[in-house]
Amino acid sequence: MLTTTLPRILFLDIETVSTEKTYSELSPVMQELWEMKAKYWLQAVEADKKADALQDIYLQKAGIYAEFGKIVCISVGLIFLEDSNIHSFRLKSFSGDNEAEILTNFAELLEKYYPDIDNSYLCGHNIKEFDVPYISRRMIINKITLPALLNISDKKPWETKFLLDTLDMWKFGDYKHYTSLRLLAQILGIPSPKDDIDGSEVGSVYWEENDIERITAYCEKDVKTTAQVFLALKGMDLIPDEKIILSE
Repeated sequence: MLTTTLPRILFLDIETVSTEKTYSELSPVMQELWEMKAKYWLQAVEADKKADALQDIYLQKAGIYAEFGKIVCISVGLIFLEDSNIHSFRLKSFSGDNEAEILTNFAELLEKYYPDIDNSYLCGHNIKEFDVPYISRRMIINKITLPALLNISDKKPWETKFLLDTLDMWKFGDYKHYTSLRLLAQILGIPSPKDDIDGSEVGSVYWEENDIERITAYCEKDVKTTAQVFLALKGMDLIPDEKIILSE
């Protein structure tokens, strides 16, 4: 049964950055609202260092909040079968500076190929807590209609079984526990090339180097790793490197 379901699973990951390069470039209202958001981190900061701390915290944290961040890359992967065996794993990315275009293209992909929530799945690591809510919020902000797989704000947990989260699969009901994708891959014996960057560096790579290609490659690697982790958790064979294809 799982084998026949594999081609209907879209594996995904996103990369996000702050909406502006620096805190000072925010509008006065957004600066005030960011200061309220950053209040917890500012508790131990001396008054005369508050301004610098606000800037530093903005650079480090703003990208993880949909209200203060934006998406610069969405990478997806799909398993293709041949005679019930994995024929290939194809990767595709939507990336660049134009977030509305990235989101529109991704929405069109979901609407065209994954319109049926009873026969379509999204899979990611921590997808329920981060990727899906973030994408959905940014679509609302950009006035993009939510595809069925993302329109879940009023749904109960048992109504969103089409969201497959490898973090949840590993928790086994222990909701106090968090395990990173990198750690999970390591303990499951999944080969992973040395990271060029990590999530904390995406913002600087984007704002300082404007290197979208580097960010995209990092995002695609996480999609590939997520698919391998999913297969390992299901007791299935991993995808050989020679079967991983980058689509145009």
